[in-house]
Order: sequence, then structure tokens, then C-alpha cells
Amino acid sequence: MVRGGTLGKESVRISIRSGFVLSSMFAAALGAAIFMPAAAVADENYPHRVITMVVPFPAGGTTDILARIVGQSLARQLGQNVIIENRAGAGGNIGSGHAANAEPDGYTLLMGTVGTHAINASLYTNMPFDHVADFAPLSRVAMVPNLVVANPEQPFATVGELVEHARENPDDVFYASSGNGTSIHLSAELFKAQAGIDMEHVPYSGSAQALTGLMGNEVAVMFDNFPSAVQHVRTGALVPLAVTSNTRSAALPDVPTVAEAGYPDYEASSWFGLFAPAGTPEPILEKLNAAIVQTLNDPEIEAQFEEQGALPHPETPEEFAAFIESETAKWGEVVKASGASVD
Repeated sequence: MVRGGTLGKESVRISIRSGFVLSSMFAAALGAAIFMPAAAVADENYPHRVITMVVPFPAGGTTDILARIVGQSLARQLGQNVIIENRAGAGGNIGSGHAANAEPDGYTLLMGTVGTHAINASLYTNMPFDHVADFAPLSRVAMVPNLVVANPEQPFATVGELVEHARENPDDVFYASSGNGTSIHLSAELFKAQAGIDMEHVPYSGSAQALTGLMGNEVAVMFDNFPSAVQHVRTGALVPLAVTSNTRSAALPDVPTVAEAGYPDYEASSWFGLFAPAGTPEPILEKLNAAIVQTLNDPEIEAQFEEQGALPHPETPEEFAAFIESETAKWGEVVKASGASVD
């Protein structure tokens, strides 16, 4: 009886000690989890809440159009809503800077462009982010030619007529862009140099605003991204003169290239791609890349892109990073030659 009672007390002591040890271990594990980066904790069940895709340009432009197409498909692939957040300004730098500083947990993505991730590094003297160090490239999304469009009230309907009119009226031809140093601006500057003509640049705060100005005959012509311009061509609000890619677009097969119009060395295409903030865990980057590639290989998405004059371009993060490096060098030379700069 006494022996049994003694053993009982010892068992209680062991249980109490074990409980204390287990409680201490649980507390330590909980504390470690609390102090671990949020992104690391979220790896296994990512995504479990809404994902925000930042578009660093106004609604209605090409970046916005493509982001919404891709965002809807990614939402289906990942099982979470993807919302589009337009943060325009400074040639895409405001929205891109916001995304660069976001928590690297996979819940903030950026639809970057040739402007934000190739041109601006040479164009702006004070960049709010490093387009290489501050981002993890996921995949290029699309290659998009520009479309040379004119107001139907202008006295030209071809590239040749535009050049002739500009030479005869050197102070009378104004062209719109979505902002200083954008691919739309530099595409026109490249054409001016090759054609040997003068046209006055009128920068707007975005592609949609520039198109409004063009349709209102505030300006004569624009080298706009294909997706945002083609809808106005189809309604007859704008006249298409040429596409800026090496080959014609299946969306407007009767419209010649600038090269076919007499300038064989001319080519200027825009591109768009998805990024995550630097430091995003590798498992999340892999999951996002897989979802993007699956999206871009979807025949339904390919058809939507083709309707916009865009070509899907799925690739690995490594391939995208190498492409960005080459584009930064290429457009740096164009910026230097044009003399464009933004303080």
C-alpha cells in the first residue's frame, strides 16, 4: 500500500516534469514560428488569401489589359482571387517601387514592362528601386508590337504619306506618347531618326489618355502598344499606318510593317512580364512560375492575346533574367542616342 502510494507520487512527479518539458518545447516552437519571416511560414499552404497584381500604369492601357487577362487565369490556377491594383506615375516607377518594397511573401506581384525593367534604368537619374536587385523575375508574359495610328482627319493614311507631310510641315506634326521615355515615346524617336523627319512630342499620363488626345485630334499620330490601339482601329476611330514588329500581326494582317513601308532596319516591340519582390521564397516562385506557364500555354489565353496583337511568351525565371539584361543594354543605347532623360 505504501509502496504503491510512493510509486503513484513518483509517477505524478514524472508527469509534471514531462508536461513542463513539453510545454516549454511548445512555447519555444511557437516563439520560433512567431519570429520566423511570414513568407517562410506560408510556404506549404501558399496561397491562402487574395493576391494583388500591381499595374504601374493607368487602367485601360496595354499593361492593364494583359494583367487582367492573366490575373483571371492565375486565379483559377491558384485557387485565390487576383486583384489588379493600378499605381500609375513616373513612367511606371511609382507602382514598381511600391511592389519592390512589398512583403516578399508571394501576395504582391508586379506586371512589369520594357519601360520599368529596361528603359527607366538609363532614363531616370534617380530611380526608387533597382530593377534587377529588388525583384525576382517570374516569366515574360507577352511580346507586343506597337501600332502606328493616326487621327482620321489627318491628311495621311500611310507611313509614306506621314513622312512626306512631316517634311513639308516640319512644325505641324505632333505625336502622343504615354509619357517621357516610355517604349511608345522611344519607338517614335527611333522612327524620326531613321526617317529624317521632325515631329513634336506630346507626353500624356498614360496610354489611355494619349489615345483620347489622339482621337480628339489634339495630336496627329501615335506609336501605341497594339492591344490598347487596335480596339479603336476596329471601330474606325483611328487609322492604322503600320506595325513596328518584324512581321505583320495576325490581328491586322492587311497592315504593313514599318520595314515594309520603306525602313528595313526599323523594329521596336514592347514586352511585359511578371515579377515578385526579391527575397520571395523559392517554393513560392516555383509555384507562381508553373501557374504562369500553364496560363500562357492555355489555348483560350493564347486566343485572347492574339486578339490583342500580343504573343504569349512563357519562360523560366533564368531565361527572363537573361532577357532583361540584354534589353537593358539595348534600350540604354536608344535612350542615349535620343537624348531623352527624366530628372
